[in-house]
Amino acid sequence: MTSDQGPIVQSALLRAELVRLRKEKKLTQDQVARQLEWSPSKLIRVEGGKNAITRTDLQALLRVYDVNSEGRQERLQSLARGAREPAWWNTYRGEFDPNFLNYVGYSAGAAYIRQFHGSVVPGLIQTPEYAEVLATGKVSEQGRALGAKLRIQRQQELAKRQNPPRQHYIIDEAVIRRHVGIKIDPAIMPAQLVRIADAAERDDLLTVRIVPFKAGAHLGLEGPFSLLEFDGDLDDILYLEGRSGASLMLTGDDDKIPEYRDTFELLLEQSLPAEKSIALLRQAAEDLMA
Repeated sequence: MTSDQGPIVQSALLRAELVRLRKEKKLTQDQVARQLEWSPSKLIRVEGGKNAITRTDLQALLRVYDVNSEGRQERLQSLARGAREPAWWNTYRGEFDPNFLNYVGYSAGAAYIRQFHGSVVPGLIQTPEYAEVLATGKVSEQGRALGAKLRIQRQQELAKRQNPPRQHYIIDEAVIRRHVGIKIDPAIMPAQLVRIADAAERDDLLTVRIVPFKAGAHLGLEGPFSLLEFDGDLDDILYLEGRSGASLMLTGDDDKIPEYRDTFELLLEQSLPAEKSIALLRQAAEDLMA
């Protein structure tokens, strides 16, 4: 079955399974390379994602690992084909931080996206008008349009997936009270808030929670962050947003990942319930239009 998780995630899933198969056979990289008459560096690059895996190379590896099931072989070959497909976000190479685009690729194939933001509406639920205002004064008109296009395309690509991800956002009340776009069009921010409220009511896969002012200081004040979870044998990913391209993406057994999972849960405890959050979004929109 063809996956719609995108080439970065399909490549990661394939590599994770190949490493697991090798370890199950209790083989080292050098031992596998010798059996296949490869250089050890070739297998290192394949398992590390530096080299694409050809059909012939994958078949050779599966013979060494005694993978004889046609169904399993075809599933792995399907992942390999998907990993070689061009990524839609390649259009934006050279225009955005490579680390951010790598995160875009992983989020495109995630099963569960959790994010906290304390200063702006998260990109995956921004309107085009709101996205363009955020870039005003920072980049050229072309750059602003490109940034807004990327945000909207991310939303559209996720919506196309056969099994779209669950999305869970926690937003500080300061985000919904700031009248973004007031000097351009006062309707931009109210429309943004109504759009979030409508989407959260309509879509069972989308949850939006607001940390109210009355909660006081909270751990989210340290900065925005995103957590990605995946179907399949892939580690969670933590993405920490930074200024001037100083973003950081962490995976594997990094101690910060469980730390930020706990932070998200603590922020949920300080947030309004989903229904009250939606009501506050609508009230904030009315206040901004008054």
